[in-house]
Amino acid sequence: MFGTVDDKNGIAEAKILFGSTEETKEIVSERKSPYDGAVVSTAPVCDAEDTKRALAIAKAATKAAAATPLSQRIMWLEDVVEKLQKYKEQFALMLAKEVAKPIAFARIEVERCAETIKITAMELANVHGETIPTDIMPSGKRTMAYYRREPVGVVACITPFNFPLNLVAHKIAPALGVGNTVVLKPTPEAPMTAYMLAKLFITSEYVTKDALSVVYGDAEVGSTLVKSPIPRVISFTGSVPVGKIIMSQAGIKKVSLELGGNAATYIDKNADLELAAKRCAYGAFYNSGQVCISLQRIYVNEAVYEQFAELMAAETKRLKVGSPYEEDTFMGPLIDAESMERAKSWVASAKSEGARVVAGGDEIEGIFPPTVMADVTDEMKIICEEVFAPIVSLVAVPDYETAIEKMNDSPYGLQFSIFTNDLKLTQRFIDDAECGGVVINDIPTLRFDVQPYGGAKLSGVGREGPKFALEEFTEIKSIVIC
Repeated sequence: MFGTVDDKNGIAEAKILFGSTEETKEIVSERKSPYDGAVVSTAPVCDAEDTKRALAIAKAATKAAAATPLSQRIMWLEDVVEKLQKYKEQFALMLAKEVAKPIAFARIEVERCAETIKITAMELANVHGETIPTDIMPSGKRTMAYYRREPVGVVACITPFNFPLNLVAHKIAPALGVGNTVVLKPTPEAPMTAYMLAKLFITSEYVTKDALSVVYGDAEVGSTLVKSPIPRVISFTGSVPVGKIIMSQAGIKKVSLELGGNAATYIDKNADLELAAKRCAYGAFYNSGQVCISLQRIYVNEAVYEQFAELMAAETKRLKVGSPYEEDTFMGPLIDAESMERAKSWVASAKSEGARVVAGGDEIEGIFPPTVMADVTDEMKIICEEVFAPIVSLVAVPDYETAIEKMNDSPYGLQFSIFTNDLKLTQRFIDDAECGGVVINDIPTLRFDVQPYGGAKLSGVGREGPKFALEEFTEIKSIVIC
């Protein structure tokens, strides 16, 4: 179903999907497990010509895709959901292999992926326009006027390694569901995971022929997609530097960017500290901290700072670190050795500037552990930039006003949160927080796939979430009948 697997060594082989046609190439890349270094999958190395061919196939299929009945597109998505649930364990295992996601959380990602596609199918019924009163002013006249939403044509999707299944679904399900064609460039770190999902789409009995292509690669493939005049939308999730390159190269087309973050929370003196510590440990170290909304900064009212620091350290030390294949593992390794070395250097730098480690900090059998840094100051690199590792910093503040000023003093604005039992403070926080999403009495890492998701400032432009992605992947056509 999902490509060839060599029974001798268990290596899964992804293939290029040129629409409904599968092909291989002589040159392939090997994906090694971040946990044990074993080769777990291979994928073709695509180039600019492969990418142009995929784009041409997508362009040729746009009319057929737009003309596909809505009922068929809904059944298409529902069929993928059914198959995804059937092969849940295979998908989860591939996530554990390619990106070392602990198996329990890998299963959760598969479930969320299915839910994302299911919600998209439900939201397709709400993609519509409305009538317009053209005689509202004396210069107008009574007509039949309305607008409707139409597919843009070709959508190019570029996805990251941290959620290599669900974030693919967040892009391709709305794009295909509303009647577009798609060229997907998945992360090089998880080619087989993306291939498995894409194959569910193209092998469905309800598929629109040639609506989805998958090409593998890095800068050459991505740049070809972005610069081409064929896609009408570029949907990218990844780093700020790459996002800036995309904006400079894309030309006149819609660009949706979900970029970095430096998520923060404030712990008020009247908060439930035990709950806050438990949830903050989860939010800071889930997925090895490799989440755009991973909790990185915790501003704690100085009246409860030491108490919270002790609770946070204790909760962190309870988390099991190790093999992604063990059921009770909370956290596995970072995506690569470079990421671990960067995390170690940032901790060392903070220590040299006066911060102290209250949990973690030292490599354990090739894995950088959940690490809590106390007495961090505003000037330290570890708090100013996105760390994208299992490191969280504690900062003592005298009051809410100081905390919100520090939270907002960041080039990022994805999601913030607050722990407090003060209703008026909650209302102030909702108004004051300069970000795309706020969470009350839980971590900023909290995200439901049905919500609008995106940020302010350098955290990006546009919104994901099925309903809102459907808007990104459509254009408004205005009609007047006189």
